[in-house]
Amino acid sequence: MRIHERRSMLALCATAASVLLVWQWAVPAADGQSNPAAGPAASAAPTKAVCVVHPLGDAKVGGNVTFTQVADGVAIMAELTGLTPGKHGFHVHEFGDCSMMDGTCAGGHFNPEGTPHGGPESQQRHVGDFGNLVADRSGKATYQRVDGKIALSGPHSIIGRSIIVHADPDDLTSQPTGNAGARIGCGVIGIADPKMQH
Repeated sequence: MRIHERRSMLALCATAASVLLVWQWAVPAADGQSNPAAGPAASAAPTKAVCVVHPLGDAKVGGNVTFTQVADGVAIMAELTGLTPGKHGFHVHEFGDCSMMDGTCAGGHFNPEGTPHGGPESQQRHVGDFGNLVADRSGKATYQRVDGKIALSGPHSIIGRSIIVHADPDDLTSQPTGNAGARIGCGVIGIADPKMQH
């Protein structure tokens, strides 16, 4: 066999080996279990997420929001400080971008179904419609409820999106945002270690 023919044969064998290796990594075993030759198993769906809220502009808002997968949906727990007393609109927004001081880079309410704005218990609402936080006289607000629309994976996933806190109350009816006023707090929602206590 000539040298150039031998080199072509070796190249062909190397290509075939590469294809086989890629196939082993990509194709599951016939029994539906993970293929031992297929490398690490795909990561499981997240069960917990966290958002650290920072102030926008001259506001003083700060705090944490956690999201935990439970049997009936996702449990939301928020503790925020630095608010003026009263109600403040509280929503998941489309983009995980808090880089602009007016918060507009976060986009509109997260609304993958294209439905009208509403309250958290409305029959029709944006997936990201959480209603209002209520701050006490010291400026502290807590929020706790289980939401059946948001998710931590799939088309309703809030991972990588943002929480926005507004200056004014959400009236739960005005379109498209509930007339909640300026954006005064923003944080990006990220996957959390479920073993951590937030």
